[in-house]
Amino acid sequence: MCESDIKKMLASVDVAIDGPRPWDIQVHNDKLYGRVLRFANLGLGEAYMEGWWDCKALDQFFCKVLRGGLERRFRFTLPVLLELVSYLFRNLQSPDRAHMVAVHHYDFGNDVFEAMLDTSMQYSCAFWQGVDTLEAAQRQKMDMICRKLLLRPGMRVLDIGCGWGGLGRYMAREYGVSVTGVTVSSAQAQYARDHSKGLDVRWLLQDYRSLTGTYDRLVSVGMFEHVGHKNYAVFMDKARSLLARDGLFLLHTIGSNEPHHSVDPWIEKYIFKNGILPSISLLGKCAEGRFVMEDWHNFGADYDKTLVCWANNFIRGRKEGRFQCSELQSRMFLYYLLSCAGAFRARDLQLWQLVLSPGGVAGGYARP
Repeated sequence: MCESDIKKMLASVDVAIDGPRPWDIQVHNDKLYGRVLRFANLGLGEAYMEGWWDCKALDQFFCKVLRGGLERRFRFTLPVLLELVSYLFRNLQSPDRAHMVAVHHYDFGNDVFEAMLDTSMQYSCAFWQGVDTLEAAQRQKMDMICRKLLLRPGMRVLDIGCGWGGLGRYMAREYGVSVTGVTVSSAQAQYARDHSKGLDVRWLLQDYRSLTGTYDRLVSVGMFEHVGHKNYAVFMDKARSLLARDGLFLLHTIGSNEPHHSVDPWIEKYIFKNGILPSISLLGKCAEGRFVMEDWHNFGADYDKTLVCWANNFIRGRKEGRFQCSELQSRMFLYYLLSCAGAFRARDLQLWQLVLSPGGVAGGYARP
């Protein structure tokens, strides 16, 4: 494969080199083609960060590339194979490595995330049905979670991977429940503590595997992507041990259309260290024998709009001086947000909410 082959491949999905349309790419360094051939998306992403190429609409570019299946042509480059070997033979999400994603990404700086996210600091897919602002869509998502969990005042709720505490605060304030949240990010834990005055909440800085106690409801939003396939059974066993016999567990996770044992090398290196996405079969297998599947809801198309909002907020926040970052870091964040938006738009990625119960809801479960 050579430069001309890459140009033909892009042309097959209606993308031109140095073309006039927003999704066409502008190449500033001809070494880009060799870098992509050798390192696939790792090379493509690093070249973008370094200014070797540009695109006015990265989300549209990636949507076209993924819908056309072009990424499959570069699946077995050396970096991808090395990443696969690591995931197959090592537990990259072991307890002593669990903090790595926090240090690498979530502790990047609360000022960045305050500028990028809504006021509740929700770093997960919003639910856009019938609303048109990020603030309203995230509030609607939180309320949908509460209604799916059939929350009642006085219940004890455990939030595994609580982030900056926005969902826990909402549950405690709006539904009168007692919330315990756990995170491996010191920056997130401190933010949650600083913004929870007067609420029945507590925040723990620890790994989920060390949790004890019994809770009426469990919720985990955007954390399962960091668990790793070698730990799925451990995670589900721990969740089952923490949940009351008549409890409910809502699991909110990005999902893949087919099983993978490694993650995109660029995402792994620059964004979510040691992360991996579950598939339908892997999720089903780890739930079998532990839970009854009460509900499975896919609203992955909503993540496209959420990510585009975050990208626009990031651009605006940097322009207004709400945070400081280098040009390379700025391009890294935008590549991450908009490439993921394109992946959800192409339906290459999904967003699932599962409702699980230990022994089945008497009379059946009806999604509120």
